[in-house]
Formats: sequence, C-alpha cells, structure tokens
Amino acid sequence: MKKRMVIMLVIVAALFGGLFGFKLFQASMMKKYMSFQMPPATVTGLKAEYQPWQPQVKAVGSLRAVRGVDVSSEISGLVRSVHFLSGDRVEEGQVLVELNADADIAQLHAYQAAADLANTTYERDKKQFEIQAVSKATLDSEAADLRSKRAQVAQQQAVVDKKTIRAPFSGRLGISTVNRGQYVNPGDKIVTLQELNPLLVDFYLPQQQLSQIALGQTVVVTTDTYPGRTFTGKITVISPKVDPDTRNFLVEATLANPKHALLPGMYATVEVQAGAVQRYLTLPQTAVTYNPYGDTIFIVQEKGTGKDGKPLLTAQQSFVTVGPTRGDQVAILSGVKEGDTVVTSGQLKLRNGSAVVINNKVQPENEEAPKTVDQ
Repeated sequence: MKKRMVIMLVIVAALFGGLFGFKLFQASMMKKYMSFQMPPATVTGLKAEYQPWQPQVKAVGSLRAVRGVDVSSEISGLVRSVHFLSGDRVEEGQVLVELNADADIAQLHAYQAAADLANTTYERDKKQFEIQAVSKATLDSEAADLRSKRAQVAQQQAVVDKKTIRAPFSGRLGISTVNRGQYVNPGDKIVTLQELNPLLVDFYLPQQQLSQIALGQTVVVTTDTYPGRTFTGKITVISPKVDPDTRNFLVEATLANPKHALLPGMYATVEVQAGAVQRYLTLPQTAVTYNPYGDTIFIVQEKGTGKDGKPLLTAQQSFVTVGPTRGDQVAILSGVKEGDTVVTSGQLKLRNGSAVVINNKVQPENEEAPKTVDQ
C-alpha cells in the first residue's frame, strides 16, 4: 500500500513539474516575442510648404477661325480661269476664279447702248422743252426711260461682276475643288478660305462656374498635336444664355496664332485662370490615402534617439481635408502644418506608430503642370 502511494505521489509531482515547466517556457517565449521589434519601413517624405496657387477652370474646346468661309459662286457658269493654287495666301479682293461672261458682257453693251440713246433723247427733249417744242409729260417720260435703261445697265453690270469670284477677306486658301472648263452651280464650293491669326476657341462650362468667369481672363490652351506646348489667349465673349438642356454656358476666347500652328476645327484643352492667386499647403497627391471614412496622411515624428545616435522616426496617421488639385499636386486645407514631414509613398506598409526610415532617392512626381514625355 505504501509503495502504491509513493508511486502515485511521484507521478503527480512529475505532472505538476511538467506543467510548471511548460508555463515557464511559454512565458519565456512570450517575453521574447513581445521584445521583438519590426524593422523600420522605408518610405519617402516631403515637408509641407505653402505655394502660390492660381485657381483654374478646365474644359475641352474647339478652335475656329475669326473669319472662315467656303467660297462659292452666286450664279452658275463655266469656269474660264483659276487664279490661285491650293494653300495660297490671298488678300481681300484678289481674283480667285473667272466664269465665262461673254454673253453677259454682250448684253451689258446692248443695255449700255440703249441707255446712251435714252440719254441723248432726254437731252434733246430737254432743250426742246425750253423753247416749248415738247410737253412736260414727254420730258418726264424720257427721264423715266433713261433711269430705267441705266438701271438695266447696273443690273447687268452686277451679273458680269458676279462672274469674277474674289476673296472676301485676307487668309489662307484650302484645297481647290474646281478646274478650268468645269460648270459650277450657285452655292457650289470652290475653295475654303480661313483667316488663321487670330483664332477663336469655344468651350462650354457648367453654370456653377459662371461666377468664376469674366471678360479678359487669361486662358491657356494645349493640344495633343503639340505636347508640352501652350498657347495663351483672353476671354472675349461670354454667352448671355445658359443652355436649358445641359445647364452649360458658352465661352469664347481669342488666341494669337502668328505662326499658324493651330488650325480651325482642332479640339483643345482649355484652362481658365479664374480669380486671384491663393496660397495653399501643397503635397503630392500620392501622399493622401483616400478612404470612405476620411482622407488620411502619415506625418513623420521623432521619438528619441537610437543606439547609433540617429533619431528614431515614427509615422503618425492624421485625417486631412483636401482642396483643389493641379497636375501631381493637391492642396491641404487642414490636418497638417507647414514644415511637417509627410510620407509621400510607402503608406501601404504603415500603421499608426510604425517606425520608418526616409529614403528620397526616388521621389513620386510633384509637378504643378506635368508634361507629356514622348516614348
């Protein structure tokens, strides 16, 4: 009996010893785990600074000439001669096309002869009337006949003049659509004529932005035809009516185009410099994490000094209110102070209080007006 009791006590002691040892081992491992620190995350950082900020309104517009027409014939006729080449620069009044006018000129001469005869008769009857040889009614009839004949001459002269088609204004011609010997009808297009300097750009804006637009404001126009190049102009007309279907209003700006780089019909991106220049704390857009519950950034703060003498840095999350954007930048209205170092990339691996190391060898883009780079 005593032997059994001793064996039982030994077994119980072994069990309790093993359990106690396991607990000691577990506590030791937990202590090691709790004392383990994640290595600091490498991020890029930038100090928040105030920058001048020009409010802008953006839209897509269409270019057109101040004066541009498709030159056509007012009357029908056979093309006798063409006095221009496609693409020529012409001046106002320059002859472009002459139609066959032989029959019209002959008719004009006939009317002119009849007018001359009527004038001779009228002058003779006027002298006869002075000596009471003809009546006043006869003289009045001859005067009316003379005016009628002269009106016929003027009408026929207008028909002859229409056979010569001239440039209505100075500009550059397009590609000719007629040839010598071709018969043209009234309204047939002969060639396009465009005045290329200056040009107009028309664009629509929503009615909410009407208060930001005023005559004389500067517009900056860009087009994918010339990447990285800008064209500057001024707002010259604001439509007095808002489209009831779209609730947009039309704006017209005038651009200088001395080298004729731009052509009517091109589309362009328009930026209107609206309002006075303001100052905003500015950060790269990559610094902001956009969330449904609020936009956040990570601000780098010092938490003492490490064993190597270097400052220990941690990232503290902060909610911010963002403002307008331009290019790669975003304005911060609240949540950050001037001089704060903000994480601009690498936020995905951070949590509040994470240790960080700043390495700015490769920085995210932070351009006010980024330019397209041709590959």
